Amino acid sequence: MTQATSLTLPIQMIEPAPFKEPLTMSSLDIADVVNLRHDNVRRTIETLVERGTITLPQIEEVSNPGPGPKTIKAYRVGKRDSYVIVAQLSPEFTAQLVDRWQQLEESADKPVVQLNDPAWLRSTLLGYTEKVLALEAKVKEQAPAVAALAAISAAPSDLTLTQATKPLGVKRDTLARHMVQIGWIYRQNGSWVPYQSAIRAGYLTYKEARYTDNTTGQECIKPYCHITQKGLAKLAEHFCAAEVA
Repeated sequence: MTQATSLTLPIQMIEPAPFKEPLTMSSLDIADVVNLRHDNVRRTIETLVERGTITLPQIEEVSNPGPGPKTIKAYRVGKRDSYVIVAQLSPEFTAQLVDRWQQLEESADKPVVQLNDPAWLRSTLLGYTEKVLALEAKVKEQAPAVAALAAISAAPSDLTLTQATKPLGVKRDTLARHMVQIGWIYRQNGSWVPYQSAIRAGYLTYKEARYTDNTTGQECIKPYCHITQKGLAKLAEHFCAAEVA
C-alpha cells in the first residue's frame, strides 16, 4: 500500500493594499461634458436623489468658473451615478463621459507635484528627511557587521594575537585586555591560554609550541592560542560597536 505523503507549504503573508479614496467627478465636469448650465445639472442630481435613483453625493464649495459669486456649491459624484445623470440629461454624451473618466483615472495614478503649495512641500521634505534618517540609522546599526566581514576577508584563517591587531586596528595590549574581560583567555606562565568555553564556541584554538630549554637542555611545551575567523568577526563587532557608540 502506498502511504500518502503530506506536503507542508510555506504560508506567505500578504499585506493589504493601501486604502485609496474612490474617485469622484465634479458636477461642474458633468456640466462641461454635456454642455449644459451647472445649475441644470445640480437640479437633475437633486431630482434623482429624491427619486432614490442615485445616492446623495458629497457637496463642496469651489471657485466659480463663470459669472456671479466667487464660489459656488458643486457635487462630487461617483462613476456609476455620473452615468445615470448623463443618461438623464443627454445620453448622446455618454462617450465623452467615458473619455473624461479615463482622464481622471490616469491622472489619479500619477503622483501630484504641488510646487506652489508650501504645506505640500514641507510634508514631502519631512517625509524624505525621515527616510534619510532611518537609512542612516540602519547603516550605523550594520556598521559593526560590515567591519567584521571586512576583517574576515582581509585576514588568513587563524591568527595570533599579534597578527590579529592589524585587521582589527587595535594595539596588542588593548586586544588582550578585551579578551580577558570577555572571558576568552587567561595568563599562564607568561602565555595567553584560551578558556574551554571560547574554544567550544569556535572563537579560539589551543596551540602548543615545543622548544628546548637552553639551560637544562630539556624539551618544553609553551601553550598559546590562535583567533579563528569566527572569533575575529566577533571581536571586530565589539570594537566597531564601541567606536560607533
